[in-house]
Formats: sequence, C-alpha cells, structure tokens
Amino acid sequence: MKATRLAISDVILLEPKVFGDDRGFFFESYNREAFRQATGLDPDFVQDNHSRSVKGVLRGLHYQLPPKAQGKLVRVVAGEVFDVAVDIRKGSPTFGKWVGEVLSAENKRQMWIPPGFAHGFLTMSDAAEFLYKTTDYYSPEHEMCVRWDDAVLAIEWPQGVKPLLSAKDENGARFELDGHGDTR
Repeated sequence: MKATRLAISDVILLEPKVFGDDRGFFFESYNREAFRQATGLDPDFVQDNHSRSVKGVLRGLHYQLPPKAQGKLVRVVAGEVFDVAVDIRKGSPTFGKWVGEVLSAENKRQMWIPPGFAHGFLTMSDAAEFLYKTTDYYSPEHEMCVRWDDAVLAIEWPQGVKPLLSAKDENGARFELDGHGDTR
C-alpha cells in the first residue's frame, strides 16, 4: 500500500497493490496492519456504509460534531467521483482549506479523512458506488452540513456536471472563518 499525504497532510491518499491478469484482479481493500504501517494511524472502524449515486449527485459537505466526530476511509467500487475533504478544525493551520481527488473503480484509490473534516463528493460517471468505513456511528443529532458551493471555501468542483442535491445539502450552513458558524 502506498500512502501519500496531500496538501493538508492529515488527509491521506492510499493506493493498494493490485495483482491482476487477463482473468481479473485482486487487492486487499483494507488490512489494519498495512494501513497502520503506511500511515502511522490505527483507527477503530465501527461502521461500513455503501451508497449509489447517479451522475451529477453531489453529497456533502457532511460531518459530525464531537463527541461523535467521524474519521472516514472512502473508496469507489463502481464509477468515478471527485472527492473533497475540508479542514474544519478550529486552530488548525489549514482551517478552511480543502483537498480533492478523483476516486474511481479503475484507479482503486482510497482517501483517509480524519475526524474534524467535512466531506463530500460529486459523481462524475453515469453512476458510482461509494464505500466508506467510519470511526464512529452515524448520529443524526450530531450531523452537520456545510454548503458545497460556499464562497469562503471556494472548492473547485469539476465543470460540466450540474449538481443534483438533497434538500439537506441544498440548505447547508455557510462556512465562517471567524469561528461563529456551524462548524463548531
């Protein structure tokens, strides 16, 4: 497993060793010891989630407040998405900054998004299936959402795809750098 720290060094892009031939391929999508050795981290994953989205679906930017903040290990098993992590940790030198990567069934990349980050993705292919492990359980009373198109964050989403949003995502909170917003 190759681990690359992104521009926000706590967000890590993971590339597995893939063994393939004309019959297909095999790779370990998660191995706790390999993950620990590659990243220096040992998260305790408690929940796996699987979603399917059609082209243009934008999910996010979601996060959970402490004490239910979630770390996520995300990947795509069918299709392609543009995946984004936003640092919402007050006091962090990268507070309010974002990183984005293309994750696809073809490239088999995964992204580690630690607690304290908002997360979202835009489906680029006709459909995409998205899998992720979380370090805490889903807690609706701790769930928050920041607007995907917030001017302060200025995320450079791929062009040419009209976002399809849920009501929750359409009504996400504005991000505020002064610390008085919903990013507690």
